[in-house]
Amino acid sequence: MSRPRPAPAPAVDDAGWVAGALRIDSPNCDERPEGETVSLIVVHAISLPPGSFGGDAIIRLFTNRLDAAAHPYFAQVAGMRVSAHFLIRRDGELIQLVSCGQRAWHAGLSSWQGRPRCNDFSLGIELEGCDEAPFTEAQYGCLLELLRCLWARFPITAVVGHSDIAPGRKSDPGPFFDWRRLATFGSLPGLLR
Repeated sequence: MSRPRPAPAPAVDDAGWVAGALRIDSPNCDERPEGETVSLIVVHAISLPPGSFGGDAIIRLFTNRLDAAAHPYFAQVAGMRVSAHFLIRRDGELIQLVSCGQRAWHAGLSSWQGRPRCNDFSLGIELEGCDEAPFTEAQYGCLLELLRCLWARFPITAVVGHSDIAPGRKSDPGPFFDWRRLATFGSLPGLLR
């Protein structure tokens, strides 16, 4: 008995937006350097406040609308100008904040295989989560579908964690992220970490 084929992944349009993703534009982006091509995907984890899921604080941070007085932790991060291309919520909802054609500000001080400034050549995917809790089935399903879509559009050479490009500075996506699960996924290349 043959296994059913997975549904086709959504496509990235010519403007760099993924079909089916909820679009919420972040101002925290700019143009990639001339001639730079997307070749790296960076997986992150974020929760605001730390360890709390749900709510709109992540979107507010990425759109410069986080109220510093709404929670004691928010005062530390409210002035940061950061973003990611994608956010995957705990329920598997996919939100796109920056076009794939633009440079999101997700990697910070970073380097991959001797190349600095990973924002120049990467796409950032934030999973709503933290270092202390497993990610959900819905998140893995959405992430795998998104990776298929991005792999079909860009010459991706690696999928890594934020901790891989900023060792000692960042720990995400953390010890609960199941890299083996992605590595054994049949339709993705062996380019993980």
